[in-house]
Amino acid sequence: MIDLPLVNRRQFLRSTSQAATTLAMTSALAPVALSAESPGQTIGVGCIGLGTRGGDLLNAVVHAPGVKVTAVCDVYGPHRQKGIERSRNPDVKAYVDYRELLADPRVDAVVIATPDHWHCAMVLDAAKAGKAIYCEKGLAKTLAEAKQMRDALRQSGVVFQLGHQARQATCALQARELLARNLLGPVTLVRTGRFKSTEPSHPNWRWYGYYDQWTRPDPAQVAKEVDWDLWLGPAPRIPWNERHFWHWRCYYAYGTGYAGDLLSHELDFVQYLLGHGIPDTCACLGLNALLQDDREVPDTWVATYQYEKLGRTVTFSGSMNTTDRQPVTICGRDATLRFDAIAHDVTTFEITPAEHYRRPDLPPGYDRTKTPPQPNHMVDWVNCIRSGGTPKCSTDEAFIETAKFLMSLVSQREQRVVRWDAVREEIV
Repeated sequence: MIDLPLVNRRQFLRSTSQAATTLAMTSALAPVALSAESPGQTIGVGCIGLGTRGGDLLNAVVHAPGVKVTAVCDVYGPHRQKGIERSRNPDVKAYVDYRELLADPRVDAVVIATPDHWHCAMVLDAAKAGKAIYCEKGLAKTLAEAKQMRDALRQSGVVFQLGHQARQATCALQARELLARNLLGPVTLVRTGRFKSTEPSHPNWRWYGYYDQWTRPDPAQVAKEVDWDLWLGPAPRIPWNERHFWHWRCYYAYGTGYAGDLLSHELDFVQYLLGHGIPDTCACLGLNALLQDDREVPDTWVATYQYEKLGRTVTFSGSMNTTDRQPVTICGRDATLRFDAIAHDVTTFEITPAEHYRRPDLPPGYDRTKTPPQPNHMVDWVNCIRSGGTPKCSTDEAFIETAKFLMSLVSQREQRVVRWDAVREEIV
């Protein structure tokens, strides 16, 4: 397998070029899955959706060892051009309709980074076509979609990875191993959160094509270069709407707001650490405190999950209007493990024992010499395509994460506490 040093989310996007060097140092690879006939055969990747996050993922996968970007797809002309330029392949094929990309025999695997309302159809079609899949979160807009996708992925047997990069952190693997030894005592409380404040003229999720781009492109020219009907796809049919196109995260027809975009990162990381599955209950409140600009989704989101049999509570607090911070914190009876950042930025942790706790094998924190560096999230997926292994955020883990964030969405929108019915697999 090919390993790369730990990188956080931003570093992940900048440093995947190191993978080419790593490949040169690797003498052999595990047998290739998919259609490759020998361990050294290149995996052809098609990238679907080349906007904000999709452009970053293209930058990442193009440097993954033994990979060639053979096709790109987007309904917006400038994004397709960006894909062609970043593909590093003069023979790359550009498509407007993703179904034509899936029919391309040079494509073995796909990276899906479209607005969320397209995820279900694209994952189902890619699985049916036998393509390995890397899909951005949030995976699904509804639980019915999530179940349909899970079942299709299981049946197809394709290698699937959901885009939660926090699972690549070497310090997280070490923390996971410590938690499995119950060194903190019973874990009763886990605290997570996401906070951000931008200047009033730059409200969050109102960028144009990238996180730091606020200059509005000419609307008339954009309208000419977008296949609007294809962009809408399974969403309700409406006339061309510039704000929905650029700022789709603000509207429930295309995404799930705070739940699927931000809470999902933190709760998936906690699942990676503790493996406690889907919670019994969730109570969530949301409020549009300041960003009242026609967006449908709240700018403030507070959710409380409970695992009744474990005696464990997991909290998430989020606001787009504050400068606070909430590192991922695992609170045990005997000690607390606190990371240095939000999930996908973690690099280390410290452990603080209770005054009564005297256990000689309790470390003070992360020891970089104890755990081998882990491959980044994209390379983990590529490694598993080659070996037929299971990625760190696989089909079943993706379903758990999706059920969690959808519980908060249902609770907030219906203004009630919701429960998970494990037998029927329903939010009730």
